[in-house]
Amino acid sequence: MTLTQDIKSKLSQLNVLEKIIVVNVLVFLLGLLLQLPLEAIKESSLLWFELPSEFSDFILKPWSIITYAFVHYDFLHILFNMLWLYVIGQLFLNLFSPKLALNVYFLGAISGGLLFMLCYSLFPQVFNTGNRLVGASASVRALLIFICAYLPNKEIRFFTFNLKLWYFGLGIVILDVLGLFGNNAGGNLAHIGGAALGYFYAIQLKKGNDIGKGFERWMDAFVGFFKSSKKAPLKTVHKNKSKVGGYTKQDFDTFNNQKKIDVILDKISKSGYDSLTSEEKEFLFRAGK
Repeated sequence: MTLTQDIKSKLSQLNVLEKIIVVNVLVFLLGLLLQLPLEAIKESSLLWFELPSEFSDFILKPWSIITYAFVHYDFLHILFNMLWLYVIGQLFLNLFSPKLALNVYFLGAISGGLLFMLCYSLFPQVFNTGNRLVGASASVRALLIFICAYLPNKEIRFFTFNLKLWYFGLGIVILDVLGLFGNNAGGNLAHIGGAALGYFYAIQLKKGNDIGKGFERWMDAFVGFFKSSKKAPLKTVHKNKSKVGGYTKQDFDTFNNQKKIDVILDKISKSGYDSLTSEEKEFLFRAGK
């Protein structure tokens, strides 16, 4: 097996959030390489991917509302963001679909970026103009607060005692609000924007309303635009007698399993993880696998 094939094989085994971690690391390394000939402006090697605080500058590079979330210049910045993303990602994808994870991740970045620009535009006397936003923190906050809002009574081990997720999420948000009075006010604005999106998304999803469906369709259309439009050769289609009403047994099994997962998640959100029976815990574990 060649090196390229080996890399492709390793990447194919990663989940969607782990692939995002890989992209973040590659962009970080690219930024380091581009800094070499730009010694005088070390933190501007990826300037066209950073999100400006002024809407007038943003109009010239609208893609930055998403790309800024993949830009890091400081090693500790990317290290802690990616560690958070990995840990939260494991829990998130054990309970929810990869598409939902991507919806929350990217919408969190957009919400954080919009709040950042809005506050800098409305309150220039409070926030210094000319700032730029980078980092995946808003997206990570969105995923974290989504879980805390969807499963508020689930307990996690915090040092020597158990802590309900909603207490943990509230503590994180309070720290972000206090951070508005520090040196990284812009970053904390983005954190709050991402957290707000995660909370609102989770509350609406519990009501049966997936607010990310429109964004998901837009992303599918965007990705489909770059796929080959070459038509596949016509094939002879044989009627599948194992189908009932156009659906196979596997389709029905998938549907029934998803409904059972939804019922279990609803039970967790109302009564906590410990209220599950051993069979329900085992089923949820196997479904996460």
